[in-house]
Parts: sequence; C-alpha cells; structure tokens
Amino acid sequence: MTTLTQGYGGRSIIENLDLSILPGVTGLLGPNGAGKTTLFRTLATIAPPLSGQLELFGSPVTNERQARHVRRRIGYLPQDFGYYPAFSITDFVRYCAWLREVPSKSADSATKEALAAVGLADRARDRMKSLSGGMLRRAGIAAAIVGSPSLLLLDEPTVGLDPAQRLDFRELIRSLAHAGTAVLLSTHLVEDVGAACDTVIVLSDGQVRHSGTPRQLAELATPAAPGDSPLERGYMTVLGNRRPGEGATC
Repeated sequence: MTTLTQGYGGRSIIENLDLSILPGVTGLLGPNGAGKTTLFRTLATIAPPLSGQLELFGSPVTNERQARHVRRRIGYLPQDFGYYPAFSITDFVRYCAWLREVPSKSADSATKEALAAVGLADRARDRMKSLSGGMLRRAGIAAAIVGSPSLLLLDEPTVGLDPAQRLDFRELIRSLAHAGTAVLLSTHLVEDVGAACDTVIVLSDGQVRHSGTPRQLAELATPAAPGDSPLERGYMTVLGNRRPGEGATC
C-alpha cells in the first residue's frame, strides 16, 4: 500500500501509510488505538481506503469487482467474529470456505484439513455455542486458513489460547509460511513475535515506527526493567517508553 489513508466518521486513523507485507510471518505490534484493526480491515478489502493505493498480489484494488477477486485468496481472523450458534464447527468452517469461494469439490477436504491443523478434528460436530473461548478461537483460525489462502490476516489470534495451544499455533503459522502463505498477525504478546515472526512492524498513531527483524527490535532496548525481555524493551523504546496497551482501542 502506498500513501494510504483510512478512517471512519471523518477522522483519519491511518494517514499516508506506506507498507509492504513480505513473504513469511510478519508480526504487527502497537498500543491500543494504533490503527492495527483498521489496517487489517483495509487489507481484507472490507473497508476501502479513503485515499492512496492498495495493491494485493501485484494488482491494484480500486473497486468491488477487484476486491472480490483478491478476497478469494485472503484468510482473515478478526478480533471478534460472528457465527451461527447452532452451527457445528464443521458447518462454520465449511460456510467460511463457501464465502471465500473455495471450490465445492475440495471444500469438504479443505475443511477437514483446517480442523485437523488446529486440533479440532475430534470436536468437529460440537456446536459453536458450546465452545470455550480457546476452542472458539481455534475454530476461527481454522476458518481463516481453510482453502490455503495466499495472504493470512490474524488479528489477536492467540487470545484465549493456553501456553500449549500457543506453541501449536506458532508451529502452524510457520508451516503455512514455509508452504508459501504470507502471514500478518497482530498481538500484544511480544514473545509470540519473537518466537514465530521473521519481520516485526511497530505501528503507532497510524504510522509505521519500526520495521525489521525481531532481533533488530531487541537491539533497540533501553536498560532493563524487572521482568522485561529485550524485545519488550525495544518495543517500548520505539514507543517512547510508553507501556504496551496504553491508549484507546481502535
């Protein structure tokens, strides 16, 4: 995206943003209100930009026809997603496959593969309304990866996952990236970025404040505070020592 501006209600949240998503796993860090969710919605072609150019898979996206075409290649997990409570997990993931226009002849097998990838194959018939927070998040991840998207957008994907499930998630996204999927994930859990990401972007006030490897971010660290990791300290240095999580949700 080039000099992209996005916002709502007459207020700009992202302004004149230049950003390229590289192959591999990219972590997006930033305080609440930084514009992360707005960026995800723009990349997912849900909200067209107010100005600037959005380019996906080598082609500009300037109208709904183009957006629908590229949307087939995008898997998106928002922070909060809707579902029919009476659906089984299989129904939910299969429905999301249909929305993304996964070919009907392969949709059933793609659904089974996605459920297996997140460890829900043995719970496939469970109703969505019966799921715990962690299981619901895993169902959402399955819906995002069904059909092997070229671009995977994951907004706070590890919320509600226990430590073992987070380790499994890291392995999953690394395997997807190895297979050719470009992954962009946002998180407040800096250790997930250090463990899983090739690139880390720090977004604040709708602008990219840092882009580089996790090691490069850690090298910016200021003297330690008790319990802080170098990556956390580097992140806070970029933010001007403002603690993660400060600000209003956006």
